Amino acid sequence: MFSAIVTAPFGAVGIRTEAGQVRELVYLPPHFGAREAGDAVAELAARQVDAYLRDPDFRFTLPLAEAGSVFQRKVWEAIAAIPRGTVRTYGQVARHIGSAPRAVGQACGANWFPIIIPCHRVTAAGGLGGFSNHDEENGFHLSVKRWLLAHEGAGKAPWQQQSMFN
Repeated sequence: MFSAIVTAPFGAVGIRTEAGQVRELVYLPPHFGAREAGDAVAELAARQVDAYLRDPDFRFTLPLAEAGSVFQRKVWEAIAAIPRGTVRTYGQVARHIGSAPRAVGQACGANWFPIIIPCHRVTAAGGLGGFSNHDEENGFHLSVKRWLLAHEGAGKAPWQQQSMFN
């Protein structure tokens, strides 16, 4: 199922590759163990995921498969521009791209490349919001979001950050 699995402080990251490109990254719960890369792209992706887990300033340079609709790619491009250590609300991103917060949230949930396209940096106006199409208040996916934000140094409550989209 996965071309590689990288263990992480919150569990693991599953990597799927296809035709020389990264097809998908998936957050996996702690019971998933590491899996050696099955191909060169998976090896590169595993090394880069591991580098990010050690250094939140690491910059990914992976061949990503084309994914998502035109609208989703527009949202993901806006999200990719959010600097490490800061967050934006779904509403802020929506205003920036001329859309609605719910549509931005749905595009975040459809992200095939979490960590690389950092949807964890997008929150609800009054709290963390959901993550990876999971809304559970204290479940696994929100614990991943909390870990990623702490790892990146997002010190203020997410809804108190100033907008970069003025």
